[in-house]
Amino acid sequence: MASTAAGVVLKKATGLPGLAVAKNPHYTLGVLYGKTLRALQKIPSDAAYRKYTEQIVHQRAALVKSETNIEELEKKIGCGQIEEVIVQAENELSLARKMVEWKAWEPLKTTPPQSQWKWPM
Repeated sequence: MASTAAGVVLKKATGLPGLAVAKNPHYTLGVLYGKTLRALQKIPSDAAYRKYTEQIVHQRAALVKSETNIEELEKKIGCGQIEEVIVQAENELSLARKMVEWKAWEPLKTTPPQSQWKWPM
C-alpha cells in the first residue's frame, strides 16, 4: 500500500472505495479547521455546539501543526485515515455553516405539542 522514496512513505491508495489519497493533508486540514473556527465565531459563545466543536477543532488543529508524520497524526486523532479525517472536517464545516443559518440556539418560534416526546403514542 505504501512505498518509500528518499525516506518518505507515499500512500498509493486508501483502500476505501471512492476516497482518493490526500495530496497535502496538513494544508487541507489547516484550511478547513480555520474556516470552521471562523464560522463558529458567528454562534453565541455560550451555545453548546460552539463550545464543544471549538474544543475539538482546536485540539485537532494543534495536532496537525505539531505532528508532521501522517501515520502518527492519524493515531493521535484516532478517527481513521487522514482522508477520513478530512471528510469529517468538511462535514463539520458544512454543519457549522448550517447551524449559523438555522440559529439553533434561539428559542422556538412555536410551542411544540405536549405529546411530542411521549412514546409510545
